[in-house]
Amino acid sequence: MTHLILLHGLLIVAYVSGSQAENSFSQYWEEHIGLPLPPNWFAAKVSPLGLHQTTMFIKLIEENQLASHLRSFCKQANVACSSNALEKSTINDTTLPPIAQWNRLKLKYEGLPNEMTLSVASQGGLPYFRESMVKEGGFIHVPDLRDPMSYKSFLPRTLASKIPFSIAQINELNKLFGVVDETNMNEYIRDTLEVCEDSPIRGEQCTCATSAEDLIDFVVKNLGHHVRIWSTENVEGSYENVTIGSVKLIHGNLLEAPVLCHSQPFPFQVYYCHVFQKVKVYAVNIQAQKKLNHAIMACHYETSTWNQNHLAFKLLGFGPGLIEVCHWINENGMIWTKTLG
Repeated sequence: MTHLILLHGLLIVAYVSGSQAENSFSQYWEEHIGLPLPPNWFAAKVSPLGLHQTTMFIKLIEENQLASHLRSFCKQANVACSSNALEKSTINDTTLPPIAQWNRLKLKYEGLPNEMTLSVASQGGLPYFRESMVKEGGFIHVPDLRDPMSYKSFLPRTLASKIPFSIAQINELNKLFGVVDETNMNEYIRDTLEVCEDSPIRGEQCTCATSAEDLIDFVVKNLGHHVRIWSTENVEGSYENVTIGSVKLIHGNLLEAPVLCHSQPFPFQVYYCHVFQKVKVYAVNIQAQKKLNHAIMACHYETSTWNQNHLAFKLLGFGPGLIEVCHWINENGMIWTKTLG
């Protein structure tokens, strides 16, 4: 009964708490990042939970009572709970096919699963390509740029630290969020945890950021406080053979590695962030059927440590260390580069 009364009170102050959460993040941003404001889309991912709500939900988790208040938690925290809370922003979109299967393989450098054929892996566009394939006036078949769960928010750092986050705890995690086996959500959770627990390849530094503060800390640790953030403007051009407009090199110093952060499908917002040596970054205008998209492209020039069965080599016909490999930055993905300050 006490929990019900407290949760009712939390609903009343939800607006105030959301404002407090936004102000708290803005202060953290100002203290750590040498930019006046975060991009609107990134700021929108900050947890709407205020201090009182966060404290209450932490208490419920510690007392194993969150399941009884799961609906309220998911709504207030803006996270995905249950097996059916998937692809909220794209489920009614009849103009695009379902999320491409290869999207979830993008961060796995071991190689293709044995049962996956090349035709399936490359459906809907090229996930990897050569730098020479992106020239002004040319054409390229763009893959699915969508984030399968683009609407979800981060959890506050103190709350995220209480959530089980390992393959060994996947049953506990599924129970916490009302997820059952053999569902898309269960597969998303397992895939993300596997990516996060994989050992980095030689020369790679990586982390899985489960809060906005964790992500900022990783960026500052690797690049310092004076940085710039780059992201693809929208998902226009997905599955289309687009016309390439201007191609602008925005980061060409191969001695200064940028930080690449990829949004992961998970009940709450998680980013897989990694640092690779010898990466160039381009801003590319692509003319889609509906409108222009300002896309970000990353090109990796150090591929000698990648597995020879990596999807990129299967598609492009070369092996590790022989070619550069480029890819688009998907919806909600980002690249951070160092500035002079």
